[in-house]
Amino acid sequence: MAEPYLCPNCKTNRSRFNRIEQQAQAVKLNPQTGEIIEQYTNEQLEPFHLPYRGPSLKVQCGTCGLIEDERMFIQYGKK
Repeated sequence: MAEPYLCPNCKTNRSRFNRIEQQAQAVKLNPQTGEIIEQYTNEQLEPFHLPYRGPSLKVQCGTCGLIEDERMFIQYGKK
């Protein structure tokens, strides 16, 4: 269900936003070169590699450029 947004920073923008879909990629890097040594799925993570638990969607205000979680824009949009 769609929810109205309001930018929590500029507090004027209610219509111009960039929705940013995030897709986490679990990898193991070579500490010296930064090259990817191994890629993981959530089912095969090593014991000390936590799965990504962040938001799948971020929002950027099209007026002031603030980037936050979508829920922040929704909370301000309800006021």
